[in-house]
Amino acid sequence: MKSSWKKLSTEILHRNNWWSYFIDRFNGVGNDISKTREYHYVHTNGSSLIIPVNNDGKIILVKQYRYLNKKFSIEFPCGGVKDDHTFIETADLELQEETKFKSSQLIKIGGFNPFNGVTDEICNVFIATKLSDSFLESDDTEELEVHFYYPDEINQLISSGEIWDGMTIAAWGIAKDYFQLK
Repeated sequence: MKSSWKKLSTEILHRNNWWSYFIDRFNGVGNDISKTREYHYVHTNGSSLIIPVNNDGKIILVKQYRYLNKKFSIEFPCGGVKDDHTFIETADLELQEETKFKSSQLIKIGGFNPFNGVTDEICNVFIATKLSDSFLESDDTEELEVHFYYPDEINQLISSGEIWDGMTIAAWGIAKDYFQLK
Protein backbone atom coordinates (compact mmCIF):
# COMPACT_ATOMS: atom_id res chain seq x y z
CA MET A 1 0.00 0.00 0.00
CA LYS A 2 1.37 3.39 -0.96
CA SER A 3 0.59 6.61 0.91
CA SER A 4 -0.77 9.52 -1.10
CA TRP A 5 -0.05 12.11 1.59
CA LYS A 6 2.18 14.94 0.33
CA LYS A 7 3.65 17.18 3.02
CA LEU A 8 3.69 20.84 1.96
CA SER A 9 5.05 22.50 5.12
CA THR A 10 5.78 22.08 8.83
CA GLU A 11 5.30 24.73 11.50
CA ILE A 12 6.33 24.56 15.16
CA LEU A 13 3.66 26.17 17.34
CA HIS A 14 5.25 25.52 20.71
CA ARG A 15 8.41 23.96 22.08
CA ASN A 16 9.42 23.14 25.65
CA ASN A 17 11.96 20.87 27.35
CA TRP A 18 9.87 17.72 26.78
CA TRP A 19 8.03 18.04 23.46
CA SER A 20 7.20 20.23 20.47
CA TYR A 21 3.77 20.94 19.03
CA PHE A 22 3.74 20.85 15.22
CA ILE A 23 1.28 21.48 12.39
CA ASP A 24 2.03 19.81 9.08
CA ARG A 25 0.14 20.99 6.02
CA PHE A 26 -0.46 18.36 3.36
CA ASN A 27 -2.62 17.35 0.43
CA GLY A 28 -3.18 14.29 -1.73
CA VAL A 29 -5.89 12.62 0.36
CA GLY A 30 -9.68 12.71 0.62
CA ASN A 31 -12.28 13.57 -2.00
CA ASP A 32 -10.37 16.68 -3.11
CA ILE A 33 -6.70 15.72 -3.34
CA SER A 34 -5.68 19.31 -4.11
CA LYS A 35 -7.17 20.62 -0.84
CA THR A 36 -4.60 21.64 1.77
CA ARG A 37 -5.24 19.99 5.13
CA GLU A 38 -3.61 20.20 8.56
CA TYR A 39 -2.26 17.54 10.89
CA HIS A 40 -1.54 18.65 14.47
CA TYR A 41 0.83 16.47 16.50
CA VAL A 42 3.32 16.29 19.32
CA HIS A 43 6.95 15.47 18.55
CA THR A 44 9.32 14.07 21.16
CA ASN A 45 12.78 12.52 21.09
CA GLY A 46 11.16 9.35 22.40
CA SER A 47 11.07 7.76 25.81
CA SER A 48 12.63 4.87 27.69
CA LEU A 49 10.57 2.63 29.94
CA ILE A 50 12.35 0.27 32.30
CA ILE A 51 11.13 -2.98 33.83
CA PRO A 52 13.55 -3.54 36.73
CA VAL A 53 13.82 -7.06 38.15
CA ASN A 54 15.55 -7.62 41.50
CA ASN A 55 17.44 -10.76 42.56
CA ASP A 56 14.27 -12.21 44.13
CA GLY A 57 12.44 -12.02 40.80
CA LYS A 58 10.27 -9.13 41.93
CA ILE A 59 9.57 -6.31 39.52
CA ILE A 60 9.95 -2.73 40.67
CA LEU A 61 7.22 -0.22 39.91
CA VAL A 62 6.76 3.31 41.17
CA LYS A 63 3.64 4.99 42.48
CA GLN A 64 3.34 8.65 41.66
CA TYR A 65 0.70 11.35 41.42
CA ARG A 66 -0.46 12.14 37.89
CA TYR A 67 -1.57 15.76 37.86
CA LEU A 68 -3.67 15.61 34.68
CA ASN A 69 -5.68 12.64 35.94
CA LYS A 70 -5.80 13.88 39.55
CA LYS A 71 -4.89 10.47 40.97
CA PHE A 72 -2.00 8.18 41.80
CA SER A 73 -0.60 5.77 39.25
CA ILE A 74 1.44 2.58 39.63
CA GLU A 75 3.79 2.34 36.68
CA PHE A 76 7.17 1.29 35.40
CA PRO A 77 9.94 3.89 35.62
CA CYS A 78 9.93 5.90 32.40
CA GLY A 79 11.21 9.19 31.06
CA GLY A 80 11.65 11.28 27.96
CA VAL A 81 14.87 11.25 25.96
CA LYS A 82 16.66 14.59 26.20
CA ASP A 83 18.42 16.14 23.21
CA ASP A 84 21.87 15.05 24.35
CA HIS A 85 20.97 11.49 25.50
CA THR A 86 20.37 8.11 23.89
CA PHE A 87 17.54 5.72 24.78
CA ILE A 88 19.87 3.54 26.86
CA GLU A 89 21.35 6.54 28.71
CA THR A 90 17.81 7.71 29.47
CA ALA A 91 16.86 4.25 30.74
CA ASP A 92 19.89 4.21 33.04
CA LEU A 93 19.19 7.69 34.45
CA GLU A 94 15.44 7.22 34.88
CA LEU A 95 15.93 3.91 36.67
CA GLN A 96 18.31 5.55 39.15
CA GLU A 97 16.25 8.72 39.63
CA GLU A 98 12.92 6.96 40.12
CA THR A 99 13.86 3.77 42.00
CA LYS A 100 17.28 4.46 43.56
CA PHE A 101 18.63 1.35 41.81
CA LYS A 102 21.12 1.06 38.98
CA SER A 103 21.52 -1.83 36.59
CA SER A 104 24.60 -3.43 35.11
CA GLN A 105 22.43 -5.16 32.51
CA LEU A 106 19.87 -3.19 30.48
CA ILE A 107 18.36 -5.15 27.58
CA LYS A 108 16.03 -3.59 25.02
CA ILE A 109 13.09 -5.94 24.43
CA GLY A 110 10.85 -3.84 22.19
CA GLY A 111 9.22 -0.54 21.50
CA PHE A 112 5.86 1.05 20.71
CA ASN A 113 4.12 4.34 19.93
CA PRO A 114 2.02 5.36 22.95
CA PHE A 115 -0.61 7.40 21.03
CA ASN A 116 -0.10 7.12 17.27
CA GLY A 117 -2.77 9.63 16.24
CA VAL A 118 -1.28 12.38 18.37
CA THR A 119 2.47 11.82 18.71
CA ASP A 120 5.41 10.45 16.74
CA GLU A 121 7.01 9.28 19.99
CA ILE A 122 8.59 5.86 20.20
CA CYS A 123 8.95 4.33 23.65
CA ASN A 124 11.73 1.76 23.93
CA VAL A 125 11.22 -0.90 26.60
CA PHE A 126 14.17 -2.23 28.62
CA ILE A 127 14.52 -5.05 31.14
CA ALA A 128 16.95 -4.08 33.91
CA THR A 129 18.66 -6.80 35.95
CA LYS A 130 21.76 -7.07 38.14
CA LEU A 131 20.55 -4.20 40.30
CA SER A 132 22.49 -2.37 42.97
CA ASP A 133 21.84 0.73 45.08
CA SER A 134 22.10 4.16 43.48
CA PHE A 135 22.27 7.53 45.15
CA LEU A 136 21.32 9.69 42.18
CA GLU A 137 18.95 12.51 43.12
CA SER A 138 15.34 12.39 41.94
CA ASP A 139 13.69 15.07 39.83
CA ASP A 140 12.38 17.58 42.38
CA THR A 141 8.86 17.52 40.88
CA GLU A 142 8.43 13.77 41.26
CA GLU A 143 7.07 12.25 44.46
CA LEU A 144 7.64 8.53 44.11
CA GLU A 145 7.04 5.40 46.17
CA VAL A 146 8.87 2.26 45.12
CA HIS A 147 6.86 -0.99 45.10
CA PHE A 148 7.91 -4.61 44.46
CA TYR A 149 5.64 -7.15 42.76
CA TYR A 150 5.93 -10.66 41.37
CA PRO A 151 5.05 -10.90 37.66
CA ASP A 152 1.67 -12.60 38.26
CA GLU A 153 0.72 -9.80 40.67
CA ILE A 154 1.18 -7.27 37.87
CA ASN A 155 -1.40 -9.10 35.77
CA GLN A 156 -3.85 -8.86 38.69
CA LEU A 157 -3.14 -5.13 39.18
CA ILE A 158 -3.86 -4.50 35.49
CA SER A 159 -7.05 -6.62 35.53
CA SER A 160 -8.34 -4.83 38.64
CA GLY A 161 -7.63 -1.37 37.20
CA GLU A 162 -5.07 -0.52 39.88
CA ILE A 163 -2.53 -0.19 37.08
CA TRP A 164 -4.19 2.09 34.53
CA ASP A 165 -1.17 3.75 32.86
CA GLY A 166 -1.26 2.90 29.15
CA MET A 167 2.51 2.87 28.67
CA THR A 168 2.93 0.44 31.56
CA ILE A 169 0.19 -1.83 30.20
CA ALA A 170 1.69 -1.76 26.67
CA ALA A 171 5.19 -2.48 27.96
CA TRP A 172 3.88 -5.35 30.06
CA GLY A 173 2.30 -6.82 26.92
CA ILE A 174 5.75 -6.80 25.32
CA ALA A 175 7.51 -8.13 28.44
CA LYS A 176 5.18 -11.03 29.26
CA ASP A 177 7.14 -13.41 27.03
CA TYR A 178 10.32 -12.51 28.91
CA PHE A 179 8.63 -13.63 32.14
CA GLN A 180 6.89 -16.59 30.42
CA LEU A 181 3.43 -15.31 31.32
CA LYS A 182 0.17 -15.38 29.39
